[in-house]
Amino acid sequence: MSSQDTHIATGSQPNWFLRAFQQTLPVILGYLPVGFAYGVLAQKSGLSAANTMLMSLLVFAGSAQLIAVGLLAAGTGPASVILTTFVVNLRHLLMSAALAPYLRSWTKWQQAVFAFQLTDETFALHSSRFPRGETAKPETLTINMIAQSAWLGGSLLGLYAGSFITDVKPIGLDYALPAMFMVLLVWQLTSMIRWITAGLAGLISVGLALAGLSQVNVILATVLAASLGLGVETWIKSRSS
Repeated sequence: MSSQDTHIATGSQPNWFLRAFQQTLPVILGYLPVGFAYGVLAQKSGLSAANTMLMSLLVFAGSAQLIAVGLLAAGTGPASVILTTFVVNLRHLLMSAALAPYLRSWTKWQQAVFAFQLTDETFALHSSRFPRGETAKPETLTINMIAQSAWLGGSLLGLYAGSFITDVKPIGLDYALPAMFMVLLVWQLTSMIRWITAGLAGLISVGLALAGLSQVNVILATVLAASLGLGVETWIKSRSS
């Protein structure tokens, strides 16, 4: 049993729960308004209250949910909606594979629960935690559960406020998700190579968008810059060893 697991067994739950909450706070601040926007859009598209909340509970993928709501509002069939959201979420295969080596001591069901609640934002958070050895199960799973609770709360608020709001853009809700990603990015800029990699990714993304590849610019820029950054970092480590 790890030291953190021992602390939990002896009754110091507030410590790890508070740590989990503090680390998840930027995600909460982003999920509440974005979930609110999703709830408003779902209500406007005619999705029932039950289905709106079930999607946040069982799908729990902001971009996929927003896309699904738009497709449903346009009268798209269920098969097309499922296929589209599946393709949008394929990146989760890469995210799970990247974190899997840190969770080898976990049971299969614990890994399944972790993977189910993993999002872009919690992936970024865990990517900075796990290399430091912060893989305690209660704290890690609590981070994911707090994040989903914030998303559910935002969805519920938006669902019931939808009848009073006609457009989310004037109140800036559409900016909440990019703002949250910027906060998570700043947390990971702990070395010069990471600064360079982030800047390079931004330049490549803008260049691809200007070249007309606006549908794939972000993912291509991320893969190219991250691959280059990893290669340089590996080369530096090999020279210093």
